[in-house]
Amino acid sequence: MPYDSSLDENLFSKSHETDSSRITVSVYSYNKGPNKLQITRENRNMEGELRFTKLGRLAKDEAEAILPFIQEALGKM
Repeated sequence: MPYDSSLDENLFSKSHETDSSRITVSVYSYNKGPNKLQITRENRNMEGELRFTKLGRLAKDEAEAILPFIQEALGKM
């Protein structure tokens, strides 16, 4: 069965944004399945537009900024 975005339900989402990037912590449920945590990163390009990229490693300040979001997201799971 191929992925169907209409079956993807966003239950929670909060973001930490800086001048150069945004990290988003979300909880999704696909097709009424188990709730799952998703963490994404978007970087700004030269025009200032956000572009998806691999999360990769987190700096200490990034981890400290999203930790409360992760804890809140766990309460939605």
